[in-house]
Amino acid sequence: MTGGAKHFLLVEDNDDHAELILECFQMSSIPATTAHVTDSAAALAYLRSENQTPDVILLDLKLPGHDGIELLHVIKSDETFRPIPVVVLTTSDAAIDRRRAYGRYANSYLVKPDGFDELRDLIEQVNRYWSLVNRPADFGEA
Repeated sequence: MTGGAKHFLLVEDNDDHAELILECFQMSSIPATTAHVTDSAAALAYLRSENQTPDVILLDLKLPGHDGIELLHVIKSDETFRPIPVVVLTTSDAAIDRRRAYGRYANSYLVKPDGFDELRDLIEQVNRYWSLVNRPADFGEA
């Protein structure tokens, strides 16, 4: 793994879901760091702050205020944030939600499984892919 542990920003308003997802990251065989925010405004504040820039954003669609699709549009419309991969992680498997997410340039769309073991396996796969398999662009090199 190059560059050390990847940093994931979880945008999730459901405290129970967030707790389970964060626990899955802690159980992962691949080191990662995580931050959690509960809505679009907090996500944008995090991105614009001096906090660590996330390597990947995990985005729920059903958020209070501006929903996940609107936040996705803002992120992918901003040249500073556009390179950050956004993985939609939601309970909705509706075709219209998938079309809307990919239409706003989501990098991936995943449906939260019902069981904890399945969620743990999914988060392990997500962490493995973005931490070890994917090769991000390096905007610092020519």
